[in-house]
Amino acid sequence: MELYLKVRLACAEGLSQRSAAKRFNVSRDTVRKMLSYSSPPGYRRQTTPARPKLDGFIATIDDWLDGDRGVPRKQHHTAKRVFDRLRQEHGFTGGYTIIKDYIREREQRSREMFVPLAHPAGDAQADFGEALVEIGGVTQKAHFFVLDLPHSDGCYVRAYPAAVAEAWVDGHVHAFAFFGAVPRSIVYDNDRCLVAKILPDGTRKRASLFSGFLSHYLIRDRYARPGKGNEKGNVEGLVGYCRRNFMVPIPKFETWEAFNLWLEEQCRKRQSDKLRGESETIGERLVRDLAAMQPLPASPFEACDQTSGRVSSQSLVRYKTNDYSVPVAWGHQEVWVRGYVDEVVIGCRSEVIARHPRCWQREEVIFQALHYLPLIEQKINALDQAAPLQGWQLPEVFETLRRLMEARMHKHGKREYVQVLRLLESFDIADLQAAVEHAVDLGAISFDAVKHLVLCRVERIPPRLDLDIYPFLPRAKVEKTIARAYLTLLSDGQKAA
Repeated sequence: MELYLKVRLACAEGLSQRSAAKRFNVSRDTVRKMLSYSSPPGYRRQTTPARPKLDGFIATIDDWLDGDRGVPRKQHHTAKRVFDRLRQEHGFTGGYTIIKDYIREREQRSREMFVPLAHPAGDAQADFGEALVEIGGVTQKAHFFVLDLPHSDGCYVRAYPAAVAEAWVDGHVHAFAFFGAVPRSIVYDNDRCLVAKILPDGTRKRASLFSGFLSHYLIRDRYARPGKGNEKGNVEGLVGYCRRNFMVPIPKFETWEAFNLWLEEQCRKRQSDKLRGESETIGERLVRDLAAMQPLPASPFEACDQTSGRVSSQSLVRYKTNDYSVPVAWGHQEVWVRGYVDEVVIGCRSEVIARHPRCWQREEVIFQALHYLPLIEQKINALDQAAPLQGWQLPEVFETLRRLMEARMHKHGKREYVQVLRLLESFDIADLQAAVEHAVDLGAISFDAVKHLVLCRVERIPPRLDLDIYPFLPRAKVEKTIARAYLTLLSDGQKAA
């Protein structure tokens, strides 16, 4: 550039082109070019380069690459594979570089272009993302729901163990409660939890739970084309933002609920941010979004999957590959099942008969020991091998009570011990434990004594002096221990008051 300036100045002062060429040691053609352009124009190709070895094979290459559109991406032709096939099948004698250059140019010409979009207030986009989290000391994959309001960039994020239909709907319900309003329309992917089938005319057949959800909130749903995530690019970008900013380092929480409360707080904090190209914060623009949205209905939608089943001979009901127990009194009956993101509720006719925490593993059996105690009381020989009782963590005093009962009453002692456990159907574990401790302290090793003591504790009345309840004790000891138990009861009552 400096030489350009010197030559042009010299010629402007009257120096001829021939003299300028001699002075600056360049050709006269170069001087002529310097006088024609104020700055170096660079190399300019006048004609398209000839490719005599490639031109005869271009149609074949284009056919192969066009055929890749209906093939999985990982099985598309690479430049190396095209080169190898041309040599083996068509006798190509050219080099690899011209093949590579042609394919790169072809891809650049066919690369899709996009139209910038404006987003009116009151519309939304929704999607799911994935990230590793640590919940209760266990590292696992979290599927986090993201609802984005593109006009204001306001967002809501909630994490789940799985991206099932119930999680989709539950995420929406919590997002609407977070914003206090309902979007007019939402753009989605063609997720199978939402879209059961894409019909030939392009319309979507919605999944039943999702259809009921849309009807409840009166939302107009819109869908991106299959494989075209850019059509809801705002939420796609927000999923990455949440993963980079909310999930790094790996979040560690005791429960999913604690994690989700923290995520809600991050969404609130983000509303004070001012994004590039915007003169207002997210929160200031969110006001316009909320004004254009619909009010919440009187009651939220119940985000649960509903199905039916039948109780097996082992008092189990199968839901989503897992078996959940119900009380044995409902054996062999038809039941309904509601699957929420955090629990499974089982009922028969108008009565709820069992509730379990939702299990996200496969082919597991989830027992509740109390469901089987009436049957074990009848089939007492199954007590030690009953699968529902394996791993049931009871206070140590219960094992002491069982040992004393069996030592005193043999086989009938097992049955009375199960009868004591069945008191958990009506009383809290803390009250029953206190009653068992009193009974062991008294030496009143019987179901009647434990039942009497737990009733006295719950109703806050003194134990009655009834030798039929304490058949193995001397009267003096009964009176003394009852008086001590009554004083303890009174003391507990004063502390509670």
